[in-house]
Amino acid sequence: MWKAIIFDLDGTLVDTIGDISFALNETLARHGFPLRQREELYRMVGNGMRNLARLAAPPETEDAVIDACAAEAAGIYAEDPAQYSKPYPGVVKMLKTLWASGIPTAIISNKPDRLTQLCVDGVLPGHAFRVVQGERAGVPRKPDPTTSLAIAATLGVLPSEVLYLGDSDVDMKTALAAGFHAVGAAWGFRGRAELEAAGAHDIIEKPLDLLGLLG
Repeated sequence: MWKAIIFDLDGTLVDTIGDISFALNETLARHGFPLRQREELYRMVGNGMRNLARLAAPPETEDAVIDACAAEAAGIYAEDPAQYSKPYPGVVKMLKTLWASGIPTAIISNKPDRLTQLCVDGVLPGHAFRVVQGERAGVPRKPDPTTSLAIAATLGVLPSEVLYLGDSDVDMKTALAAGFHAVGAAWGFRGRAELEAAGAHDIIEKPLDLLGLLG
């Protein structure tokens, strides 16, 4: 039924919260700001590094400082983006099964593009994704569907032929705006309730359950 699959990265394929937490708290400490607990970050991530810095820093922090924090955190993260991150259980087997079946796959993330590439290379080495793309200057972030639709075109499929898997309301909004089949990853950062409220067509409990939706 589905001719291509597009994945979100953080909270969907890879548990990256440890590396994000490390980079962010190193940055907050440098600026004398209170540190954030890992549990807080699950609700903050998903809309890019600058947005994360804005949410994590004190609300009165000036924009120029937020910009500096975002750049510093990205730099720390880039030094070793796979120090604590790991694929969720079942992800590697799921991907190998998809690749063996010949279904083209891609990743789209709101993480800066360089960090997205480093994370995928470090945590999912030997990947066979046709496209891996993060946030790029001048290109709107998810949930804007522009990049997702461009990826579908690169894969040579219609939007109605794409299954999109993600763990947040941003992902579900992206999929729906693009005309994809929106599947929620209940194991991710946000949980089932958010995915249901965001209009997911299907919600799965573990990565290998995706194979059962392929028809």
